[in-house]
Amino acid sequence: MSSTATDVRRRRHTLYFLEWAADQRPVYLDTDVDMTRVQAHRAAARDHGRRYSLVSYLLYSAGRVLDRHPEANAVLAPGWPGLLRRPKIVRFDGVTAKVALDRKVEGERTVLSALVPGLETANLREIQERIDRYRGDQAADLPEFKGVRMLGRLPVALGRAAFAAALRAPQRRPGVFGTVSVSSLGHRTVDGFHSAGGTAVTLTMGRVVDRAVVRDGVVVPAPMMRLGLTFDHRVIDGATAADVLTDLHHMLETFDEGTPSPDAGPDPRGADHDRRLLDGLEQGTH
Repeated sequence: MSSTATDVRRRRHTLYFLEWAADQRPVYLDTDVDMTRVQAHRAAARDHGRRYSLVSYLLYSAGRVLDRHPEANAVLAPGWPGLLRRPKIVRFDGVTAKVALDRKVEGERTVLSALVPGLETANLREIQERIDRYRGDQAADLPEFKGVRMLGRLPVALGRAAFAAALRAPQRRPGVFGTVSVSSLGHRTVDGFHSAGGTAVTLTMGRVVDRAVVRDGVVVPAPMMRLGLTFDHRVIDGATAADVLTDLHHMLETFDEGTPSPDAGPDPRGADHDRRLLDGLEQGTH
């Protein structure tokens, strides 16, 4: 029987993050989203020479929703270690997504966290252009990931110290860890999953697949997607998280670059659909 030892230097940033994130108190919610409007918009864009990832629609919607729910655009700052540490909740003015990407760093497959800032005002094209920047095979060499490469080279003790120092500076959080985390595995046969990304809210996307739904009493096929929301119970409570998920659900099901809030009127697909709504990356970016 033989074994192979693997150098985990390229994964040290993930190790340090998971050690820190173990302090979170995650609670998991999910919902099924009818992506008919998103898919129609996506197809129309392709006809005009534009290509939009599904994750870009979620980022667009998340920016607007969290701008309306600032209490969920937040993080628990741990403060300095010791008996006198005073954790505090830090809320952010702008919305910056931390998007999980599956990339190779020095030949080793790993997860990189790419930041997409200004989501509260960015349009779909601006968001997609930012995502496209991270698509290439050489994405890991971009300046944005200099810190990740550095953590892999530092001795473990210094790496942990550097990571912890970044966490203790709340004003630096959006530029290092974002204000909301987003992850997608929908480019594979994954219907749904949950993760905790270190922010008050983490959003997860599964694949879009045709399923049977009921509209006005008739069973019809519709492109459905499982949308997961993990929230840190230390920062927000379930009612707030449910409001955020409901708002996201509404924005995606009625997608328009200018979508109103959930109380803006009935859905054109019928009263049953409206009641149901109100009750309730290729390689990482599909």
